[in-house]
Amino acid sequence: MQHDHGLTVTLQPHSPRLQVLVVAGDLDHHTAPRLRAALDELTLASGAGLVIDLSGLTFCDSTGISLLVAAHQRAQDAGAAPALAGLDPDIANVFRIMGLDRLFSSYESREKAVAALQ
Repeated sequence: MQHDHGLTVTLQPHSPRLQVLVVAGDLDHHTAPRLRAALDELTLASGAGLVIDLSGLTFCDSTGISLLVAAHQRAQDAGAAPALAGLDPDIANVFRIMGLDRLFSSYESREKAVAALQ
């Protein structure tokens, strides 16, 4: 069953201390390299914030989830504060089942995540 709706990853710097990465479409083993490349280009400084806006995410498989976990770990290692925003209820449910809701700070909207990290 093929359903590659593609994946777009857009970096929208909010301020020098806060970056917003907007991820939209299907995040799976085919499209994960696009997100990985974008994450690799991020400069995460100590005290900075990273909001990953997933409100446009339509699908996320285990590859995508492990990539988000790796991104979270990398941000924390750099002393930056990572947060997820706009998780689809179905995807949020998968995160809960996997216990990832305890790992990630998650906000219902990008605005709330930005406000929390500022």
